[in-house]
Amino acid sequence: MELESIMQFIRTQQDPWHTRVGEDGPIPHPQPYGHALLTLEQWHAVRDTWPAHFATGVILPNTADVSQIAADLPRLKIVALEFPKWVDGRAYSQARVLRARYRFDGEVRALGEVLVDMVPLLARCGFDAVKLRADQSVESAERALSHFEGLGQFSGMSQGMAHYQGDVLQPKPHFARLLEKAA
Repeated sequence: MELESIMQFIRTQQDPWHTRVGEDGPIPHPQPYGHALLTLEQWHAVRDTWPAHFATGVILPNTADVSQIAADLPRLKIVALEFPKWVDGRAYSQARVLRARYRFDGEVRALGEVLVDMVPLLARCGFDAVKLRADQSVESAERALSHFEGLGQFSGMSQGMAHYQGDVLQPKPHFARLLEKAA
């Protein structure tokens, strides 16, 4: 598996989701094949009347419980999780819950104060897209991801360098993978 399939680095100019629907006034419906990225409050206000075939995403604040959108996950293409400060890690847990508990297979995106140093852990927790903070380098983030030993099975490193504990990329812990090989 290539690194590009593990993590997408968002460049605003090329991102169909870069426009957030205005927080003031009525929520316009997107074009049938457009993309609408709504806040959690906006989504709750329109979800009962929102056309199911529109590509829709929700921005979930890191203070929100993921269960608030659990029933809506089949309708969502993207859940964007916010890091208001790089030291606030609640969005890591939200991503893990989305992937492990709710089996969300859409895009899980990190927004806000996202630094290069966070990228390997973001991947392990279930994020597959990142919008880095403006002063961060995509090239440095790609390099950090390629050198991260926990992603070794994806980047051509030896399997022996994989993490001891499981994560969303490799749910089984190291001992269970060894038992499978021995069997």
